[in-house]
Amino acid sequence: MNTNPIYLALDFPRLETAEAVARKVAGHIGGLKLGLEFFCAHGHHGVHEIAKIGLPIFLDLKLHDIPNTVAGAMQAIHVLEPSIVTVHAGGGRAMMEDAKAAAGEHCKVVGVTLLTSLDEGDMAATGIGGTAHDQVMRLADLAHSSGLDGIVCSGHEVAAVHSQWKDGFFVVPGLRPADPHGKGSHGDQKRTVTPRQARDAGASVLVIGRPIARAEDPVAAARAIEGTL
Repeated sequence: MNTNPIYLALDFPRLETAEAVARKVAGHIGGLKLGLEFFCAHGHHGVHEIAKIGLPIFLDLKLHDIPNTVAGAMQAIHVLEPSIVTVHAGGGRAMMEDAKAAAGEHCKVVGVTLLTSLDEGDMAATGIGGTAHDQVMRLADLAHSSGLDGIVCSGHEVAAVHSQWKDGFFVVPGLRPADPHGKGSHGDQKRTVTPRQARDAGASVLVIGRPIARAEDPVAAARAIEGTL
């Protein structure tokens, strides 16, 4: 793994745009995150093209299905040699165990706990009781006991999870640089912290998308964030 914890989320519909932005900022980030939008648009070919940049690839596919199907999906992406792959911790113990067993030798499998776009009102509407913190801690314990490498959680929960899971691998999305400008700067993220706050709390990987990728000067934005860590 690159020692730089910043993984750039390449959420672009056009492969050429994603590749151009990634090449520009490659010297100031540690890896590249390719999510569902990218994978559905460009598939294995797109991942291979982005991998040519030479940075670790994080496939944020959030797999969630019956155990056999998730294991088959993990085996299908072996050829892409991802460094990190996500599954939904809510898929249960058997699914997570099978996902880890089917993963490549050097691939970290991490469980998504609670999406950073959700708050407690959203949880209640889907029948989940308690606080966001309670839900993250429950799923973190389940992911740990299921043999996963770590979890995805917001910066608000990572310190508590890290205190319970000392050697866990923690991916923190929903990050926004300090002093964001404008009402809409957080996008659809509801539970955000700064990259430095997340790193200090125990984050292993900092997922940053729009603040770099959509910046007027992506290189300057990446350098500025890198300089705070």
